[in-house]
Amino acid sequence: MEAGRAVSAERPGATGRVVHVVLPGDIDDPATPSGGNTYDRRICRGLGEAGWSVYEHAVPGSWPDPEPASRAALARLLAAAPNDAVMLLDGLIASTVPDLLAPHARRLRLVVLVHLPLDDEAESRALASARAVITTSEWTRRRLLARHPLPTQRVRAAPPGVLPAPSASGSAAGARLLCVAAVTRHKGHDVLVDALSRLAELPWTLVCAGTLSREPELVHRLRGQLAAAGLADRVRLAGPLTGAALDDAYAAADLLVLPSRGETYGMVVTEALARGLPVLGTDVGGLPEALGHAPDGARPGLLVPVDDPAALAGALTRWLRDADLRARLRLAAHARRDALTGWPVTTALLAAVLEEVAA
Repeated sequence: MEAGRAVSAERPGATGRVVHVVLPGDIDDPATPSGGNTYDRRICRGLGEAGWSVYEHAVPGSWPDPEPASRAALARLLAAAPNDAVMLLDGLIASTVPDLLAPHARRLRLVVLVHLPLDDEAESRALASARAVITTSEWTRRRLLARHPLPTQRVRAAPPGVLPAPSASGSAAGARLLCVAAVTRHKGHDVLVDALSRLAELPWTLVCAGTLSREPELVHRLRGQLAAAGLADRVRLAGPLTGAALDDAYAAADLLVLPSRGETYGMVVTEALARGLPVLGTDVGGLPEALGHAPDGARPGLLVPVDDPAALAGALTRWLRDADLRARLRLAAHARRDALTGWPVTTALLAAVLEEVAA
């Protein structure tokens, strides 16, 4: 295969199992962290640790809207793959190029990893070329089966794991709010600012950890809204945080707020719960799945309707004013924390599919 056009890393395995993983070119770009990139990186590492030889091929381009040069690079990569090679392709790439996958559907053992369903004809044709489809949530699995004519047994879920983390410190007033998401309309930052503008009389601060470069006009507009409402000094648009800086943001927070208009899972939800941090999110997609329940059935957070600043403001008001509610949600979050699964479970689920495809 074209080593000069792929970022390839082999992890020699003792079992003879080999997988080629096709990844977006920005997978390791610290300026654009994402749940999908984190998942891909964890899986590649986990497969290597489990004895697979993992070849990584990062394909540059603005996926899912690739330039001709990016399509050509992927076409060369597929053509150069050895017969019967097991290839795990990130859905951000695979779901947009059915015409490139179809000629290799019989020769290669294609597996598509779907983070975000596109719900279009191109995706349907791309998934039809795959020997198996892996989703990152049960919600996404159900959605794909409902939208595309795929055999049920061909679509499997491998939800994200989570790393153990120390408990967040928490404050008595619960006033330290945290949002971990790229600042985009899809993530609902405009709804959050609208909601907070209604709560100026209550004590709170907000840290938004996420890239500011994807929708600069939105960021400019949000800054203007915050200034007009007199809230600019209470909301910090911190940009992307990773590593120790992100750990510190979680540790200092009282509540994770995720007002997304759509989530296939929401890895930041389980990252918060791993620290015993309650979550206020929207009742959308796979987010309720990620939030889950404590063993006694209690929700470790609150869910509100999508695109509803009044409902979000109401939930925030309850959180800030009701000490008993904060105590109950914190207790449920700590109980849910103990039931979360780690990345080895995710890797094992995904590896089982690859082994079936390889057989």
